Amino acid sequence: MRRQAANQQDEVIDADMTDCAKSIIQQAPLDGTKVALWVYLMTNVHSSITHGGLYVAEHNGFRHLWNGSAHNLAANSEYQTRLLFNEYNMQLQEEGCTLKDNCIRTWLFVNDIDLNYGGVVRARNQFFFTQGLTVNTHFIASTGIGGRQADPNVLTQMDNYAIGGIQQEQIHYLYAPTHLNRTSDYGVSFERGTRVDYQDRRHVFISGTASINNKGEIMYPKNIVKQTERMWENVEALLNEAECTFDDVCEITVYLRDTADYPSVNNMFEQRFPNKPYVIVHAPVCRSGWLVEMECMAIRKVDNPQFKAF
Repeated sequence: MRRQAANQQDEVIDADMTDCAKSIIQQAPLDGTKVALWVYLMTNVHSSITHGGLYVAEHNGFRHLWNGSAHNLAANSEYQTRLLFNEYNMQLQEEGCTLKDNCIRTWLFVNDIDLNYGGVVRARNQFFFTQGLTVNTHFIASTGIGGRQADPNVLTQMDNYAIGGIQQEQIHYLYAPTHLNRTSDYGVSFERGTRVDYQDRRHVFISGTASINNKGEIMYPKNIVKQTERMWENVEALLNEAECTFDDVCEITVYLRDTADYPSVNNMFEQRFPNKPYVIVHAPVCRSGWLVEMECMAIRKVDNPQFKAF
């Protein structure tokens, strides 16, 4: 996340000597810094790049497949998103994987989200249907959020995470029906969260979550404090369904529509999560009535002898 992708992207790329998937998007950090960095670290892995362009970290029989900053210059956000999913699907197929069975998480960054999010939704809905991803099967955990690429003609940028070698019994989807409705109820197609179990640990990926109830209604319009509290309540319900708590959360990204809300929200996070790494950025949420959204990842030790260790 950075303040100005157009004039900072080259510097960030030049400074980064690592051989891994990179996602560079303009979502200005609201603490006054120019660049915020979120890094997913793994040890004792063999890394490589596939022929199709995915970045791979191999360990203990699993192939962790990362894709970052994917974009194209098709005519509108719907066509761009459709091409992104088509290309990603082919990349996965080259690795013996499918979107339905192996993709764990996606991120969709939408330039001028109030104007272009509808096209992203239509393209994703249509493509998922062709891949057997429906309300009767499952969708994929995701964050769809405002974000600008260095090239203003890029209306949708996509990042992805998939796992080759994962068994379907290791993947569970989170719903928290007491607090949240199915996203398909209001015409979109993503899961609220996904739990992945290994022999020695559980990874939980919470999608972008806002102040919503189980009827799909925005809770506490125009009240940033109440929306933040309800957002926490929803995330906690999802974590509890995965037999986790906020104590297991290892990183938090917070998205604000209005920069004027930063002091209030930052103070709330400082008070509740004094020892958690979090970043608050300027990024409009997909509905204008939502003032704040957050995503997070949790890790908990477990004992599942039927699975391989991470």
